[in-house]
Amino acid sequence: MSRLIPPLNPLFFFEVASRQGSFTRAAEELNVTQSAVSRQIAVLERFVGAKLFRRERHGIVLTEAGESYRREIAPAFERIHRATAQMRQAEQDEPLRVRVYSTFAVKWLFARLPEFNARHPEIELSLSNTVAPVDFKRDEIDLAIQFGSGDWPGMEVRELLPDVIQPVCSPRLLHRQKIESLDDLAKHRLLVSHYRRLDWKDWLGAAGRCDLLQPGMEFPSSVLTYQAAIDGLGIAVGQMRLLDQDVRAGLLVPLFTPVTRALAHYIVWPADRTPNRKGRLFLAWLQQATREAA
Repeated sequence: MSRLIPPLNPLFFFEVASRQGSFTRAAEELNVTQSAVSRQIAVLERFVGAKLFRRERHGIVLTEAGESYRREIAPAFERIHRATAQMRQAEQDEPLRVRVYSTFAVKWLFARLPEFNARHPEIELSLSNTVAPVDFKRDEIDLAIQFGSGDWPGMEVRELLPDVIQPVCSPRLLHRQKIESLDDLAKHRLLVSHYRRLDWKDWLGAAGRCDLLQPGMEFPSSVLTYQAAIDGLGIAVGQMRLLDQDVRAGLLVPLFTPVTRALAHYIVWPADRTPNRKGRLFLAWLQQATREAA
């Protein structure tokens, strides 16, 4: 047999009205009209089959049945209030846990985080990094920035930055030896990121010059590869959406034409877990920031 529980909205209105001792003050607390409070109380009185308030010259007072009912249900609402406040406080105290690639963090995110911090000083971020695919059942994180096709079952995805690749090098390298044609690439060392080994092959293939592909100097991460290019060790294929600041600062010079692949950086989270308030605010800010950077 199911429990006999009245509609929760009229019950809540009764708790507020009985605590305030006034339909007018209850309406103010609930941000509704006084007549709306009266209607909800009438619904509850019909459900319980008893008069809960009576009107007197100076307002309303609880009937004997109403006072007895208030004593029983008021502690339950107080416990709900305390439990909710504790849960909200715990959520406020917990940092927002974001998984991000080192290269994305160093080359794009860090420079923009002060803006997020200024807008939301109450949100503490906890950043972690790894190149392994995210597993939300295993990893204790809320959101993750992932690179790929965007086809990840069980995840909600939002595209951030498309994968636009293009050769880049230091102005100092160009000063030592000009690069005016694709054939000039053969005179220089190619720099390769361990996790982006196909960048040169894909870019040269799009340029119709796979014959220029040669073994290069390999680095364990893209951020080190790009730093090697900045220091004049050779030519790298850069993720141009991440290297915008280096290009504008004159640290890197783009060469030839960019190529856009069917890949991108995405922000992802579990499809069965809606981001909390902190996550939603960070997600909204991140999407706005990437749109402005496009």
